[in-house]
Amino acid sequence: MLALLTLGVLISYVDRTSISSALADPSFVQYFQLTSLDRGWLNSAFFWSYGLFQVPMGWVADRYGVKWPYAVSFGSWCIFTLLLGAVHALESLIALRLLIGVSEAIVVPASYRWIRNNFDESRLGLAAGLLAMGNKLGPAIGAPVAALLIVSYSWKVMFIATGLVGMLWLIPWLLTVSNDFPSKSERSNVTGRARTVGLHSILSSPVIWGGLITNFCYGYFAFYCMTWMPAYLVEQRGLSISKSGLYTFFSFAGIAVVAVLAGWAADRIIARGYNAVRVRKVFVISGFTLAGTVLLGAYAPTQNMALFWNTFSLSCLGLTTANNLVLSRMTLIPKQMVGLVTGVQQLATSLAGGVTAGLSGWLLQTSGSYDLPMKVILAFLLIGAAATIVLYRPEWAPKNSEPLGQLHNA
Repeated sequence: MLALLTLGVLISYVDRTSISSALADPSFVQYFQLTSLDRGWLNSAFFWSYGLFQVPMGWVADRYGVKWPYAVSFGSWCIFTLLLGAVHALESLIALRLLIGVSEAIVVPASYRWIRNNFDESRLGLAAGLLAMGNKLGPAIGAPVAALLIVSYSWKVMFIATGLVGMLWLIPWLLTVSNDFPSKSERSNVTGRARTVGLHSILSSPVIWGGLITNFCYGYFAFYCMTWMPAYLVEQRGLSISKSGLYTFFSFAGIAVVAVLAGWAADRIIARGYNAVRVRKVFVISGFTLAGTVLLGAYAPTQNMALFWNTFSLSCLGLTTANNLVLSRMTLIPKQMVGLVTGVQQLATSLAGGVTAGLSGWLLQTSGSYDLPMKVILAFLLIGAAATIVLYRPEWAPKNSEPLGQLHNA
């Protein structure tokens, strides 16, 4: 089940980031007459609808299970991705990107709900790291494959192919995953819990706000690399589209591997009796700090040095990946709140994607260089490290609004 969820996340990221390779293709830009600001809006459209539907989709997964809501949503976003290859107007592109965002909103809340209910604390880091590997290998694999399809055929073929191939995942999902549709009493309890727990009690916790800040800051850098890295490598560093896809692969493969290793390493340290919160905070802070080396790439005098710092900085962010997800969505969160809290946290992550894509496009058009967007990335990474230090405290974790026994029975 974890393997299928990880593969599902991977495919979702291939489909959501394939637009980035198209935006680095001069023929695509010329076909739709896109400015840098237009490219920013097109990149960001997905994240606005994706973020808006995080909480509703988390509720759907809690109330109706994972199997069928996930399957319907998965098939929908693959179809919408395919249709990107058949449109002729910017408005149609944006509309389809919005629909892809709605469909993919089920992925994270459903996945973390399942992980929290099936792993104990000493395994959460590895489980979260493996799931996070999917969302890092998605861009890593998707970028070079999309670039190859564009160079060999066209951007239209690229969208159609990625949409069609992704739907193959539905075969093992439908054949092997058990139907987990909750009983009538369980569905009623989910609805009752949502009313009892409420957003007010969740948002009154400093830990939740710490997670909102750290997930936004993490997402700002990660989504910049997903949405603008191919264009940066082509336009400022002089790489071909195919080579930009290759270096994007190395960057995201690096963060995927480090995320799994860092999650596993934290688990092993915690299993030896060390404080779980302190251990994971050290990994999170280290990741944010080392990722700040991205700015060295902006001022690197040679292409090779710039490529090294790009890959190194994003790989180091993997120290943060799994451990921040565990802290903000599981370790410091009561089990009964995981689905709703994950939806709330994903709002910040999605907002980061929308802000990154749009703001970076505006900064690029204003300054004429990618240096200024990278300075903004550094600022957010430092804010993320500070929020981890100050706000991730067990005594500030959200509290249940009803007796633990009642919630456990629910």
